[in-house]
Amino acid sequence: MADRAGDGTAPVVLSMGGSVLITGDEDERFLPDLAALLRKVVHDFPLVVTAGGGRVARDYIRLGRALSLTETELDELGIDVSRLNARLLAAVIGPPCPPHPPTSLAEAVREAHRSRIVVLGGTEPGHTTDGVAGMLAERLRAQRLVNATRVPGLFERDPRKDPTARRVDRLDYAGFRKMVDASVAGTAGQQFVFDRLGLESLARAKIPLRIVQGRDLPNLEHALRGEEFVGTEIR
Repeated sequence: MADRAGDGTAPVVLSMGGSVLITGDEDERFLPDLAALLRKVVHDFPLVVTAGGGRVARDYIRLGRALSLTETELDELGIDVSRLNARLLAAVIGPPCPPHPPTSLAEAVREAHRSRIVVLGGTEPGHTTDGVAGMLAERLRAQRLVNATRVPGLFERDPRKDPTARRVDRLDYAGFRKMVDASVAGTAGQQFVFDRLGLESLARAKIPLRIVQGRDLPNLEHALRGEEFVGTEIR
């Protein structure tokens, strides 16, 4: 059965990639600005944010694979990093964000009924934070899910490797499913377009997905609010 958060207003879910949150020397300035934006938008609608593990998680997973850890153990390393990122973001946001991020989907849903903004990381092996975001969006009957990445939308090919790659501004879930299937190998630490589990949750619930460059905060705000934005929308 689906749940609705807070005071009855449908929430917006933000999947914030770890590579957007934690990328280097700019973070000391970026994180307070991001936190200020999130505190601002929750005056108008509840918000649930999932924080990814990003480059740090991938580095740990790469090392763990060299040391012959199992896929489950590698997943758990990534989850631990994403939870640290969630704690950092929650601390920078401050009230009304709970300081201790949920560690399960059920706990996140319960917290979403009590708080205007909830931040969490990974939940269990086999689920990326994009997948967690998609499942939460379905459970909470979200208005939309915004996926904040390092590139300004969904491209035919990786624009960091091919500067001529064309951005896809609008797409349906059938077309998006084909792109995801072509990019997913199912191993811990892999970078891909979006989590298949999250995609199926959104498609089933008919929740729009918006993909944006996460460090462009004015554009991120437009995407969160359902306004015109630069990026990709999938329905």
